[in-house]
Amino acid sequence: MSGTTSPFPERIELAGEGLVLRDWTEADLPAMHDLFDHPDIAYWTPIVSPFDDAAARTRLDRARQLRAEGTAILLAITVDGSAPLGEVMLRRAPEGTELGYAVGPAHRGQALAARSVRVMAGYAFEQLGADRVILELEAENAASLAVAARVGFTLLDVPLIEGEEKGRPYALQTWGLDRP
Repeated sequence: MSGTTSPFPERIELAGEGLVLRDWTEADLPAMHDLFDHPDIAYWTPIVSPFDDAAARTRLDRARQLRAEGTAILLAITVDGSAPLGEVMLRRAPEGTELGYAVGPAHRGQALAARSVRVMAGYAFEQLGADRVILELEAENAASLAVAARVGFTLLDVPLIEGEEKGRPYALQTWGLDRP
């Protein structure tokens, strides 16, 4: 990443893989609870738990702030531009262009994570000029490892990222996908 970062567009809608990735809106606030207030999401992601109405408002506001700063894009995963089924994130970080995702429990088993990661990786390569996108995953998170493998990511030979989140230690592996 260079020293200067171009801003993200004010609005983004990406289509592909049978999905529409779109900006979160005020109308999505009630749906966020069902998507993000779940033990799996609380355990594997930094998303706050419990996830209530106040957390939804904070997340929407933070998504808008990160976009305006040129740091990250958080988009709702949908099949047709309407009801959100999860979220996909692109974050500019010193270690690279990082992707992340969370799929609501009621919507798993439809390859939403893999499909949304492919669409977002395509955006990173084609629109942002990224040479590589990364996923940072815990080795014990079998579902996310399966997503990484399905999309074509490979485990990179870099040190683990260790820390603590929500009182729980973690060690993240870095997986990479290079520009085609």
